[in-house]
Amino acid sequence: MTERKPPGVDFESWVDKQIREAESRGEFDGLAGAGKPLPSDVDATYDELWWIKRKMAREGVSVLPPALALRKEAEDALAAAADAPSERIVRKTVEELNAKIRDMLLKPPPGPPLGLQPYDVEEVVDRWRERRSER
Repeated sequence: MTERKPPGVDFESWVDKQIREAESRGEFDGLAGAGKPLPSDVDATYDELWWIKRKMAREGVSVLPPALALRKEAEDALAAAADAPSERIVRKTVEELNAKIRDMLLKPPPGPPLGLQPYDVEEVVDRWRERRSER
Protein backbone atom coordinates (compact mmCIF):
# COMPACT_ATOMS: atom_id res chain seq x y z
CA MET A 1 0.00 0.00 0.00
CA THR A 2 1.32 3.43 -0.84
CA GLU A 3 2.00 5.97 1.81
CA ARG A 4 -0.51 8.83 2.16
CA LYS A 5 0.60 12.43 1.90
CA PRO A 6 0.82 13.90 5.39
CA PRO A 7 -1.32 16.98 6.00
CA GLY A 8 0.50 20.27 5.78
CA VAL A 9 3.22 18.95 3.42
CA ASP A 10 3.42 20.49 -0.02
CA PHE A 11 2.31 17.92 -2.60
CA GLU A 12 5.23 18.57 -4.95
CA SER A 13 7.90 18.16 -2.27
CA TRP A 14 6.20 15.00 -1.00
CA VAL A 15 6.25 13.45 -4.49
CA ASP A 16 9.87 14.49 -4.99
CA LYS A 17 10.76 12.83 -1.68
CA GLN A 18 9.01 9.62 -2.75
CA ILE A 19 10.92 9.58 -6.04
CA ARG A 20 14.26 10.26 -4.33
CA GLU A 21 13.68 7.41 -1.87
CA ALA A 22 12.67 5.00 -4.65
CA GLU A 23 15.82 5.95 -6.61
CA SER A 24 18.01 5.33 -3.59
CA ARG A 25 16.40 1.90 -3.10
CA GLY A 26 17.18 1.13 -6.77
CA GLU A 27 13.57 0.68 -7.85
CA PHE A 28 14.22 2.50 -11.13
CA ASP A 29 17.24 0.37 -12.06
CA GLY A 30 16.85 -1.97 -15.01
CA LEU A 31 13.61 -0.55 -16.39
CA ALA A 32 12.80 -1.60 -19.96
CA GLY A 33 13.22 1.86 -21.54
CA ALA A 34 16.14 3.05 -19.42
CA GLY A 35 18.72 4.96 -21.45
CA LYS A 36 16.67 4.77 -24.64
CA PRO A 37 15.13 7.72 -26.50
CA LEU A 38 11.40 8.27 -26.39
CA PRO A 39 9.42 6.67 -29.25
CA SER A 40 9.22 8.84 -32.36
CA ASP A 41 5.42 8.79 -32.31
CA VAL A 42 5.20 10.51 -28.92
CA ASP A 43 3.90 13.76 -30.48
CA ALA A 44 1.53 12.05 -32.93
CA THR A 45 -2.21 12.52 -32.65
CA TYR A 46 -4.09 9.87 -30.70
CA ASP A 47 -5.02 6.76 -32.67
CA GLU A 48 -7.34 4.17 -31.13
CA LEU A 49 -5.57 1.37 -32.98
CA TRP A 50 -2.06 2.39 -31.90
CA TRP A 51 -1.42 -0.89 -30.10
CA ILE A 52 -2.48 -2.98 -33.10
CA LYS A 53 -0.26 -0.97 -35.45
CA ARG A 54 2.69 -1.21 -33.06
CA LYS A 55 2.26 -4.99 -32.68
CA MET A 56 2.00 -5.45 -36.45
CA ALA A 57 5.17 -3.40 -36.98
CA ARG A 58 6.99 -5.36 -34.26
CA GLU A 59 5.89 -8.70 -35.81
CA GLY A 60 6.67 -7.55 -39.36
CA VAL A 61 3.06 -7.96 -40.50
CA SER A 62 1.52 -5.67 -43.08
CA VAL A 63 -1.95 -5.62 -44.50
CA LEU A 64 -2.31 -4.40 -48.05
CA PRO A 65 -5.51 -3.87 -49.98
CA PRO A 66 -6.23 -6.99 -52.09
CA ALA A 67 -5.24 -5.34 -55.39
CA LEU A 68 -1.88 -4.18 -54.03
CA ALA A 69 -1.27 -7.57 -52.43
CA LEU A 70 -1.87 -9.26 -55.80
CA ARG A 71 0.49 -6.83 -57.54
CA LYS A 72 3.19 -7.74 -55.02
CA GLU A 73 2.37 -11.43 -55.44
CA ALA A 74 2.65 -11.03 -59.24
CA GLU A 75 6.06 -9.39 -58.86
CA ASP A 76 7.24 -12.23 -56.61
CA ALA A 77 5.75 -14.90 -58.90
CA LEU A 78 7.50 -13.50 -61.98
CA ALA A 79 10.80 -13.40 -60.09
CA ALA A 80 10.24 -17.02 -58.98
CA ALA A 81 9.39 -18.01 -62.55
CA ALA A 82 12.58 -16.40 -63.83
CA ASP A 83 14.63 -18.50 -61.39
CA ALA A 84 12.60 -21.71 -61.81
CA PRO A 85 14.55 -24.90 -62.51
CA SER A 86 12.21 -26.17 -65.25
CA GLU A 87 9.82 -24.92 -67.90
CA ARG A 88 6.98 -26.88 -66.31
CA ILE A 89 7.39 -24.91 -63.06
CA VAL A 90 7.49 -21.61 -65.00
CA ARG A 91 4.23 -22.47 -66.77
CA LYS A 92 2.57 -23.60 -63.55
CA THR A 93 3.63 -20.44 -61.66
CA VAL A 94 2.36 -18.07 -64.37
CA GLU A 95 -0.88 -20.02 -64.90
CA GLU A 96 -1.66 -19.91 -61.15
CA LEU A 97 -0.93 -16.17 -61.12
CA ASN A 98 -3.14 -15.63 -64.18
CA ALA A 99 -6.01 -17.47 -62.49
CA LYS A 100 -5.80 -15.11 -59.51
CA ILE A 101 -5.62 -12.06 -61.78
CA ARG A 102 -8.65 -13.19 -63.80
CA ASP A 103 -10.60 -13.86 -60.61
CA MET A 104 -9.86 -10.37 -59.31
CA LEU A 105 -10.73 -8.80 -62.66
CA LEU A 106 -14.13 -10.51 -62.57
CA LYS A 107 -14.82 -9.59 -58.93
CA PRO A 108 -12.96 -6.35 -58.21
CA PRO A 109 -12.44 -5.74 -54.49
CA PRO A 110 -12.71 -2.31 -52.89
CA GLY A 111 -9.59 -0.21 -52.97
CA PRO A 112 -7.21 0.79 -55.72
CA PRO A 113 -7.61 -0.74 -59.19
CA LEU A 114 -5.57 -3.84 -59.96
CA GLY A 115 -3.81 -2.47 -63.04
CA LEU A 116 -2.74 -5.95 -64.19
CA GLN A 117 -3.77 -8.20 -67.04
CA PRO A 118 -3.05 -11.93 -67.26
CA TYR A 119 0.47 -12.61 -68.45
CA ASP A 120 1.25 -14.36 -71.72
CA VAL A 121 2.61 -17.71 -70.56
CA GLU A 122 4.57 -18.30 -73.77
CA GLU A 123 6.23 -14.90 -73.51
CA VAL A 124 7.34 -15.59 -69.91
CA VAL A 125 8.62 -19.03 -70.94
CA ASP A 126 10.55 -17.49 -73.87
CA ARG A 127 12.22 -14.99 -71.52
CA TRP A 128 13.03 -17.86 -69.15
CA ARG A 129 14.64 -19.80 -72.02
CA GLU A 130 16.70 -16.74 -73.05
CA ARG A 131 18.00 -16.31 -69.50
CA ARG A 132 18.89 -20.02 -69.33
CA SER A 133 20.78 -19.86 -72.63
CA GLU A 134 22.76 -16.80 -71.46
CA ARG A 135 24.09 -18.70 -68.44
